[in-house]
Amino acid sequence: MLEGNRVSRISVRGFAVASATAVTAVGAVTGVASGSTGQPSNDAEATASDSTLLADIPAGQQAQVQTASLTQQADAQAIAADASAKKDAEESARLQAAKDAVAKQKAAEKAEKEAKEREAAKKAASRSALRDASTFSVQASYTTAQIQAMASSMVPSGQFQCFSNIVDHESSWNYRAVNASSGAYGLFQALPGSKMSTVGSDWQTNPATQIKWGLNYMDSRYGSPCEAWSFWQANHWY
Repeated sequence: MLEGNRVSRISVRGFAVASATAVTAVGAVTGVASGSTGQPSNDAEATASDSTLLADIPAGQQAQVQTASLTQQADAQAIAADASAKKDAEESARLQAAKDAVAKQKAAEKAEKEAKEREAAKKAASRSALRDASTFSVQASYTTAQIQAMASSMVPSGQFQCFSNIVDHESSWNYRAVNASSGAYGLFQALPGSKMSTVGSDWQTNPATQIKWGLNYMDSRYGSPCEAWSFWQANHWY
């Protein structure tokens, strides 16, 4: 402000023009830019002796100094705003990525659950169409073809070949086969053979009973006849 012919001594610090470039451009005192006035700085109240004052700058250049100061402030505010916006954007992206990951995981879990349910339903439907051991009439003896026919009607079609491979290697479809050294018995060489009594007391003479036991054993121990066959191929026992 002007009072008479006197210019009030407003500190240039108030306009943030302490940079060396700005001070040099307007012909201000060098000590302001370098801070080499030899006096301790006090940011709360700068004294006239250790700071360049607006009144010390020629009147014709005061507007330029003020403009430069305001430009610096605007630039600093713009930089700060950009940094804040970038930080906000990164945080938003991180949160969105986390939400997307959770959503994908839930979708994968749901798909897996539905697939298992479909497979279980398929197996249940397949098994419901299979014959049980009790549906076969009891005979005094059975041919290999008859035993294989029993098995094909009791074992799921997709598992029958694996099931057949194991029986081929264990007993060659002889439901009365006995291992002379161990005593293993029947189509699956169960040891002891009496364990097959869990599905029928006629386990010694009825191949359907043996087939039921063998299928249950493969399913419970390995998951399926094909898994049991894979194990057999690797170990030559199951």
